Amino acid sequence: EVQLVESGGGLVQPGGSLRLSCAASGFTFSSSAMSWVRQPPGKGLEWVSRIDSGGGSTVYADSVKGRFTIARDNAKNTLYLQMNSLKPEDTAEYYCRFGSTRGRGTQVTVSS
Repeated sequence: EVQLVESGGGLVQPGGSLRLSCAASGFTFSSSAMSWVRQPPGKGLEWVSRIDSGGGSTVYADSVKGRFTIARDNAKNTLYLQMNSLKPEDTAEYYCRFGSTRGRGTQVTVSS
């Protein structure tokens, strides 16, 4: 069974940083591309970033490019999202995703 467990969210001031983690199990993580998606309050799901299985290729949504960095540790079956220069519009529930499966999410709130 595929399991994805996100952590690392919280309340942060504008301009601050957070690092999200996603612990993966139930599939061959090291052979799988992974993504982060988010859902702002009252809005639909939006794609944030993708990383290939080896970590050598990454893609970002324009809204986070230059501020967020996706990374992975295949030895630990863990996906990361380093978020810097956070803005109020980054407030959302963040999910890691493998195929059509996502975890339960971790809440990020950016507010002064």
